[in-house]
Amino acid sequence: MSEVLYSKENGVAVITLNRPEKYNSYNRAMALALQAALTHAAADEEVRCICLTGAGKGFCSGQDLSEAMNPTPEEFERIVAEHYNPVIQALRTIEKPVVAAVNGVAAGAGANIALACDIVVAAQSASFIQAFSKIGLIPDSGGTWLLPRLVGMQMAAALTFTGDKVMAVDAVAMGMAYKAWPDETFRDEVKKMTESLAQMPTKGIGLTKRLLNESFANTLSTQLALEQKIQAEAGSTFDFKEGVQAFWEKRKPQFRGH
Repeated sequence: MSEVLYSKENGVAVITLNRPEKYNSYNRAMALALQAALTHAAADEEVRCICLTGAGKGFCSGQDLSEAMNPTPEEFERIVAEHYNPVIQALRTIEKPVVAAVNGVAAGAGANIALACDIVVAAQSASFIQAFSKIGLIPDSGGTWLLPRLVGMQMAAALTFTGDKVMAVDAVAMGMAYKAWPDETFRDEVKKMTESLAQMPTKGIGLTKRLLNESFANTLSTQLALEQKIQAEAGSTFDFKEGVQAFWEKRKPQFRGH
């Protein structure tokens, strides 16, 4: 059984972590398969939106500890460098909208993989847990960078120190997730949302994502100059021309993502 499933429909690539019997705990095979799936989705011009989700009852329960029994410091560094960091980098730099559809528990690195996506939506029964402190580790997979930016420094400290479980509705309230939908309608809502995103001017969305990433390191003056430059790039796209033409013709635009 493949550790990662990949499907494509209506412009959406659905990438499913697929170790349901282990709550999709993360091992080397899954790490490499996920990296390959993200690379494929990024390069496929027919893919206009990416949805990352989990099979079964969990999204991702973090590292499969059977692959990390008494590792040396060098082995720890290798696992983080080879298994996690490339995934986080890909999720943040692919210039297409990436949605995390958190269907169940997202713990440890699984929580931070979800938070690295552009938009996080969750089933109401889903939960987020910064479980690292329970075994004496630090939040990796971008957790110490992502979480303070989403929920603030004090909340991030509390969640990472205590390892407390955050239910989906509370995750929305504190800014970790965008929406929480009832479990029975979750998959339908995710499909509706991702297919809607795939029909939008996704080149412009990708450029917006680039600017949002840059904003964390830039001064306001630098960001204004970058917006000026990137707006000119957005204004040269087919989608901009189509959007304006459709406005004047009072019809629905047919965007192409370029």
